[in-house]
Amino acid sequence: MRHRKRTVKLGRTSAHRNELLANLVCALIDNKRIKTTLPKARAARGLAEKMVTLGKKGTLAHRRQAIATLKQTDSVKELFDHVAPVFSSRSGGYTRIIKLGRRMSDSSEMVLLEWVESIAAPVVEAEASAE
Repeated sequence: MRHRKRTVKLGRTSAHRNELLANLVCALIDNKRIKTTLPKARAARGLAEKMVTLGKKGTLAHRRQAIATLKQTDSVKELFDHVAPVFSSRSGGYTRIIKLGRRMSDSSEMVLLEWVESIAAPVVEAEASAE
């Protein structure tokens, strides 16, 4: 019986699954929305919400925990500097899943996983040339 067994295995070993979810969350942090299958999005949502919670706490220990989980320092920096401050007044529910329909090749349910709050990409200002 699978009673109270919460881990979604996704047909992978635990190491492969952890790397897959970490890569999905890093892609979500960098691109603000990702298109994936429904089971992967549901599994990645939990990890993304935990990472935002770490980002809201913002200490060095929490940053190191996030780096240990996600393994990409650039994405963790983006998370702590830009994503987490947007959700400072929100106590949970940072992501949403929008169903897109089925994929033509294998009929998998495709979804869009995105942040609830609109997070604009940081605007890079060009330096004004001296006249």
